[in-house]
Amino acid sequence: MTDRPWIDLFPGVQRRRIALTERIYQMEVRLAAGSHVPLHSHPEDQVAYIVRGRLRFQLGDEIIEASAGSSVAIPGGTPHAVWTLEDTLAIDTFSPPRADYLRIDGDV
Repeated sequence: MTDRPWIDLFPGVQRRRIALTERIYQMEVRLAAGSHVPLHSHPEDQVAYIVRGRLRFQLGDEIIEASAGSSVAIPGGTPHAVWTLEDTLAIDTFSPPRADYLRIDGDV
């Protein structure tokens, strides 16, 4: 696995990068039960894969529940939010890489 540090995103939500190419940014995300990622959007496409746990996603007006083994595709520009129903580990992949995360990671 990676030796990169965990970075706090929101209370109870942390991320760390596990892969980077010119076209993708991939990270592990730890979400504590009861945590919340507020409604937001970004221009990058995102795919969230749930390794363990359970999440509720809001994608625009749609609500989706995802559990271990599920994935959710979020087209760039789509407003979305997440509620953590159980302690969860997810893998998020962005294309192209998120410039804001690269800055925080010290790559820009």
